[in-house]
Amino acid sequence: MSDPEPGALRILHLSDTHLFGDGTRHYGVVDTTAALRRVLERAHGLADLDAVVVSGDLSDDGSEASYRTLRSLVDPWAAARGAEVLYVMGNHDGWSGFEAVIGPRVGVTTVRGVRLVRLDSSVPGYGYGRLDASQLGLLREELATPAPHGTIVILHHPPTPARTPLLHALELQNPGDLLEVCAGTDVRAVLGGHYHHALATAERGIPVIVAPGITNTTCVTCDDGHERSHVGSGFAVVELPSTEGAAPSVAFVTAPSPEDGTELFDLGPDEVDAIAAKAGPQA
Repeated sequence: MSDPEPGALRILHLSDTHLFGDGTRHYGVVDTTAALRRVLERAHGLADLDAVVVSGDLSDDGSEASYRTLRSLVDPWAAARGAEVLYVMGNHDGWSGFEAVIGPRVGVTTVRGVRLVRLDSSVPGYGYGRLDASQLGLLREELATPAPHGTIVILHHPPTPARTPLLHALELQNPGDLLEVCAGTDVRAVLGGHYHHALATAERGIPVIVAPGITNTTCVTCDDGHERSHVGSGFAVVELPSTEGAAPSVAFVTAPSPEDGTELFDLGPDEVDAIAAKAGPQA
Protein backbone atom coordinates (compact mmCIF):
# COMPACT_ATOMS: atom_id res chain seq x y z
CA MET A 1 0.00 0.00 0.00
CA SER A 2 1.03 3.60 -0.49
CA ASP A 3 2.26 5.74 2.36
CA PRO A 4 -0.45 7.34 4.51
CA GLU A 5 -1.45 10.97 4.17
CA PRO A 6 1.11 13.12 6.02
CA GLY A 7 0.12 13.32 9.66
CA ALA A 8 -2.52 10.58 9.44
CA LEU A 9 -2.68 7.90 12.13
CA ARG A 10 -2.38 4.47 10.49
CA ILE A 11 -3.84 1.38 12.19
CA LEU A 12 -3.62 -2.27 11.22
CA HIS A 13 -7.01 -3.60 12.35
CA LEU A 14 -7.15 -7.37 12.94
CA SER A 15 -9.96 -9.41 14.44
CA ASP A 16 -11.17 -12.88 15.34
CA THR A 17 -7.94 -14.86 15.47
CA HIS A 18 -9.58 -17.71 17.47
CA LEU A 19 -6.28 -19.25 18.56
CA PHE A 20 -6.05 -22.53 20.47
CA GLY A 21 -3.47 -23.32 23.11
CA ASP A 22 -2.96 -26.86 21.84
CA GLY A 23 -3.01 -26.24 18.09
CA THR A 24 -6.55 -27.53 17.56
CA ARG A 25 -7.92 -26.64 14.12
CA HIS A 26 -10.97 -24.40 14.02
CA TYR A 27 -13.97 -26.48 12.88
CA GLY A 28 -11.41 -29.22 12.36
CA VAL A 29 -10.11 -27.39 9.28
CA VAL A 30 -8.46 -24.01 9.91
CA ASP A 31 -4.99 -23.73 11.42
CA THR A 32 -5.65 -20.38 13.07
CA THR A 33 -2.02 -19.77 14.04
CA ALA A 34 -0.98 -20.25 10.40
CA ALA A 35 -3.79 -17.92 9.32
CA LEU A 36 -2.50 -15.19 11.64
CA ARG A 37 1.04 -15.66 10.37
CA ARG A 38 -0.22 -15.37 6.78
CA VAL A 39 -2.10 -12.16 7.56
CA LEU A 40 0.95 -10.58 9.19
CA GLU A 41 3.08 -11.57 6.22
CA ARG A 42 0.51 -10.05 3.86
CA ALA A 43 0.67 -6.81 5.88
CA HIS A 44 4.48 -6.74 6.12
CA GLY A 45 4.87 -3.86 3.66
CA LEU A 46 2.77 -1.37 5.61
CA ALA A 47 4.78 1.80 6.20
CA ASP A 48 4.47 4.34 9.01
CA LEU A 49 2.23 2.11 11.11
CA ASP A 50 1.19 3.60 14.45
CA ALA A 51 -0.95 0.90 16.05
CA VAL A 52 -2.12 -2.69 15.72
CA VAL A 53 -5.66 -3.27 17.01
CA VAL A 54 -6.94 -6.82 17.54
CA SER A 55 -10.66 -6.48 18.22
CA GLY A 56 -11.64 -9.61 20.09
CA ASP A 57 -12.09 -13.36 19.90
CA LEU A 58 -8.34 -13.56 20.24
CA SER A 59 -8.64 -17.06 21.67
CA ASP A 60 -11.12 -19.84 21.04
CA ASP A 61 -10.38 -21.86 24.16
CA GLY A 62 -9.54 -19.05 26.57
CA SER A 63 -6.25 -20.69 27.52
CA GLU A 64 -3.20 -18.77 28.64
CA ALA A 65 -1.22 -20.71 26.03
CA SER A 66 -3.38 -19.30 23.24
CA TYR A 67 -2.77 -15.72 24.40
CA ARG A 68 0.96 -16.37 24.70
CA THR A 69 0.96 -17.61 21.10
CA LEU A 70 -0.88 -14.47 20.01
CA ARG A 71 1.56 -12.15 21.74
CA SER A 72 4.57 -14.08 20.44
CA LEU A 73 3.43 -13.35 16.88
CA VAL A 74 1.86 -9.90 17.04
CA ASP A 75 4.02 -8.09 19.60
CA PRO A 76 7.41 -8.47 17.86
CA TRP A 77 5.80 -7.78 14.46
CA ALA A 78 4.41 -4.49 15.81
CA ALA A 79 7.57 -3.62 17.77
CA ALA A 80 9.66 -3.90 14.60
CA ARG A 81 7.47 -1.15 13.15
CA GLY A 82 7.30 0.98 16.28
CA ALA A 83 3.56 0.39 16.60
CA GLU A 84 1.47 0.14 19.77
CA VAL A 85 -0.61 -3.04 20.21
CA LEU A 86 -4.13 -2.99 21.63
CA TYR A 87 -6.02 -6.21 22.39
CA VAL A 88 -9.76 -6.33 23.08
CA MET A 89 -11.94 -9.04 24.66
CA GLY A 90 -14.46 -10.98 22.57
CA ASN A 91 -17.21 -13.46 23.41
CA HIS A 92 -14.91 -16.47 22.88
CA ASP A 93 -12.21 -15.03 25.12
CA GLY A 94 -11.75 -15.99 28.76
CA TRP A 95 -11.36 -13.29 31.38
CA SER A 96 -8.74 -15.14 33.43
CA GLY A 97 -6.52 -16.12 30.49
CA PHE A 98 -6.80 -12.68 28.93
CA GLU A 99 -5.95 -10.85 32.14
CA ALA A 100 -3.08 -13.18 33.00
CA VAL A 101 -1.31 -12.75 29.65
CA ILE A 102 -2.70 -9.60 28.04
CA GLY A 103 -3.63 -7.46 31.05
CA PRO A 104 -6.65 -5.29 31.93
CA ARG A 105 -9.74 -5.84 29.77
CA VAL A 106 -10.57 -2.12 29.60
CA GLY A 107 -8.14 0.73 29.11
CA VAL A 108 -7.06 3.92 27.40
CA THR A 109 -3.97 4.45 25.24
CA THR A 110 -2.93 7.64 23.49
CA VAL A 111 -1.02 7.40 20.23
CA ARG A 112 0.17 10.61 18.59
CA GLY A 113 -2.62 12.58 20.22
CA VAL A 114 -5.39 10.12 19.34
CA ARG A 115 -7.07 8.48 22.32
CA LEU A 116 -7.88 4.79 21.83
CA VAL A 117 -10.39 3.41 24.33
CA ARG A 118 -10.70 -0.37 24.75
CA LEU A 119 -14.03 -1.71 26.01
CA ASP A 120 -15.13 -5.24 26.92
CA SER A 121 -18.50 -6.11 25.36
CA SER A 122 -18.32 -9.81 26.26
CA VAL A 123 -20.90 -11.53 28.45
CA PRO A 124 -19.31 -14.60 30.08
CA GLY A 125 -20.81 -17.83 28.79
CA TYR A 126 -22.71 -16.24 25.92
CA GLY A 127 -22.13 -15.06 22.36
CA TYR A 128 -23.98 -11.75 22.40
CA GLY A 129 -22.53 -8.47 23.61
CA ARG A 130 -23.47 -5.86 26.17
CA LEU A 131 -21.76 -2.86 27.73
CA ASP A 132 -22.58 -2.44 31.40
CA ALA A 133 -23.30 0.85 33.13
CA SER A 134 -19.83 0.91 34.69
CA GLN A 135 -18.03 0.86 31.34
CA LEU A 136 -20.40 3.37 29.80
CA GLY A 137 -19.79 5.64 32.79
CA LEU A 138 -16.02 5.32 32.43
CA LEU A 139 -16.27 6.13 28.74
CA ARG A 140 -18.50 9.14 29.41
CA GLU A 141 -16.06 10.43 31.99
CA GLU A 142 -13.10 9.94 29.63
CA LEU A 143 -14.83 11.70 26.73
CA ALA A 144 -15.71 14.70 28.89
CA THR A 145 -12.21 15.99 28.11
CA PRO A 146 -11.40 16.03 24.37
CA ALA A 147 -8.17 14.43 23.20
CA PRO A 148 -5.78 16.49 21.02
CA HIS A 149 -6.71 14.59 17.84
CA GLY A 150 -9.91 12.83 18.80
CA THR A 151 -10.90 9.39 20.06
CA ILE A 152 -11.32 5.91 18.62
CA VAL A 153 -13.47 3.42 20.55
CA ILE A 154 -12.64 -0.29 20.18
CA LEU A 155 -14.86 -3.22 21.16
CA HIS A 156 -15.67 -6.67 19.81
CA HIS A 157 -19.42 -6.37 19.16
CA PRO A 158 -19.92 -3.41 16.81
CA PRO A 159 -22.80 -0.97 17.40
CA THR A 160 -24.37 -1.66 13.99
CA PRO A 161 -26.82 -4.38 12.90
CA ALA A 162 -25.53 -7.76 11.73
CA ARG A 163 -26.26 -8.91 8.19
CA THR A 164 -26.84 -12.61 8.94
CA PRO A 165 -29.40 -14.43 11.15
CA LEU A 166 -27.14 -15.98 13.77
CA LEU A 167 -24.99 -12.92 14.19
CA HIS A 168 -28.16 -10.84 14.41
CA ALA A 169 -29.09 -12.89 17.47
CA LEU A 170 -25.61 -12.32 18.93
CA GLU A 171 -25.33 -8.57 18.37
CA LEU A 172 -24.43 -5.89 20.87
CA GLN A 173 -27.67 -5.60 22.83
CA ASN A 174 -27.41 -1.94 23.76
CA PRO A 175 -25.76 -0.15 20.81
CA GLY A 176 -27.86 2.94 21.44
CA ASP A 177 -26.34 3.37 24.89
CA LEU A 178 -22.83 3.39 23.43
CA LEU A 179 -23.74 5.70 20.56
CA GLU A 180 -25.48 8.10 22.94
CA VAL A 181 -22.32 8.38 25.05
CA CYS A 182 -20.22 8.94 21.91
CA ALA A 183 -22.56 11.46 20.23
CA GLY A 184 -21.40 15.06 20.36
CA THR A 185 -17.93 14.11 21.59
CA ASP A 186 -14.57 13.82 19.84
CA VAL A 187 -15.16 10.15 18.86
CA ARG A 188 -14.04 9.83 15.24
CA ALA A 189 -14.57 6.09 14.73
CA VAL A 190 -15.64 2.85 16.39
CA LEU A 191 -13.66 -0.29 15.50
CA GLY A 192 -15.09 -3.78 16.00
CA GLY A 193 -15.07 -7.38 14.85
CA HIS A 194 -17.37 -10.35 15.59
CA TYR A 195 -19.10 -10.42 12.19
CA HIS A 196 -16.21 -12.09 10.30
CA HIS A 197 -16.70 -9.92 7.23
CA ALA A 198 -15.60 -6.47 6.16
CA LEU A 199 -18.02 -3.65 6.90
CA ALA A 200 -17.74 0.14 6.87
CA THR A 201 -20.79 2.16 7.80
CA ALA A 202 -21.90 4.96 10.13
CA GLU A 203 -24.26 5.12 13.08
CA ARG A 204 -25.54 8.52 14.22
CA GLY A 205 -22.84 10.07 12.07
CA ILE A 206 -20.03 8.08 13.72
CA PRO A 207 -17.98 5.85 11.38
CA VAL A 208 -18.11 2.16 12.34
CA ILE A 209 -15.44 -0.14 10.89
CA VAL A 210 -15.63 -3.93 11.20
CA ALA A 211 -12.50 -5.89 10.31
CA PRO A 212 -12.75 -9.17 8.38
CA GLY A 213 -12.15 -12.34 10.37
CA ILE A 214 -8.72 -13.92 10.27
CA THR A 215 -10.15 -17.38 10.97
CA ASN A 216 -13.01 -17.51 8.46
CA THR A 217 -15.42 -15.40 6.41
CA THR A 218 -19.17 -15.12 6.92
CA CYS A 219 -21.42 -15.32 3.87
CA VAL A 220 -23.51 -12.15 3.64
CA THR A 221 -25.37 -13.08 0.44
CA CYS A 222 -27.55 -15.84 1.96
CA ASP A 223 -31.23 -14.91 2.08
CA ASP A 224 -32.63 -18.30 3.05
CA GLY A 225 -32.26 -18.14 6.82
CA HIS A 226 -28.99 -20.07 6.72
CA GLU A 227 -25.72 -19.06 8.36
CA ARG A 228 -22.75 -20.03 6.19
CA SER A 229 -19.02 -19.56 6.52
CA HIS A 230 -16.00 -20.47 4.44
CA VAL A 231 -12.22 -20.37 4.72
CA GLY A 232 -10.88 -16.88 4.12
CA SER A 233 -8.77 -14.32 5.97
CA GLY A 234 -8.39 -10.58 5.79
CA PHE A 235 -7.67 -7.38 7.66
CA ALA A 236 -8.34 -3.66 7.54
CA VAL A 237 -6.00 -0.70 7.29
CA VAL A 238 -7.55 2.36 8.91
CA GLU A 239 -6.17 5.85 8.44
CA LEU A 240 -7.34 8.76 10.57
CA PRO A 241 -6.48 12.07 8.91
CA SER A 242 -4.86 14.76 10.99
CA THR A 243 -7.49 17.27 9.86
CA GLU A 244 -9.98 17.85 12.67
CA GLY A 245 -13.32 16.21 11.96
CA ALA A 246 -12.13 14.42 8.81
CA ALA A 247 -13.57 10.93 8.36
CA PRO A 248 -11.27 7.91 8.50
CA SER A 249 -10.46 5.96 5.38
CA VAL A 250 -10.34 2.15 5.35
CA ALA A 251 -8.90 -0.44 2.99
CA PHE A 252 -9.89 -4.09 3.33
CA VAL A 253 -7.22 -6.58 2.29
CA THR A 254 -7.41 -10.36 1.81
CA ALA A 255 -4.67 -12.81 2.78
CA PRO A 256 -5.35 -15.75 0.45
CA SER A 257 -4.63 -19.40 1.06
CA PRO A 258 -5.10 -22.46 -1.20
CA GLU A 259 -8.09 -23.47 0.95
CA ASP A 260 -10.01 -20.22 0.42
CA GLY A 261 -13.67 -20.83 -0.28
CA THR A 262 -13.82 -24.19 1.48
CA GLU A 263 -17.13 -24.34 3.33
CA LEU A 264 -16.76 -24.62 7.10
CA PHE A 265 -20.42 -24.81 8.02
CA ASP A 266 -23.91 -24.33 6.67
CA LEU A 267 -26.43 -23.95 9.47
CA GLY A 268 -30.12 -24.26 8.64
CA PRO A 269 -32.77 -22.08 10.30
CA ASP A 270 -33.49 -24.64 13.03
CA GLU A 271 -29.79 -24.91 13.89
CA VAL A 272 -29.48 -21.12 13.92
CA ASP A 273 -32.43 -20.87 16.30
CA ALA A 274 -30.99 -23.53 18.60
CA ILE A 275 -27.62 -21.80 18.88
CA ALA A 276 -29.26 -18.41 19.31
CA ALA A 277 -31.40 -19.78 22.13
CA LYS A 278 -28.29 -21.04 23.93
CA ALA A 279 -25.78 -18.27 23.17
CA GLY A 280 -28.10 -15.29 22.80
CA PRO A 281 -29.84 -13.17 25.45
CA GLN A 282 -31.87 -15.24 27.87
CA ALA A 283 -35.52 -14.43 28.48
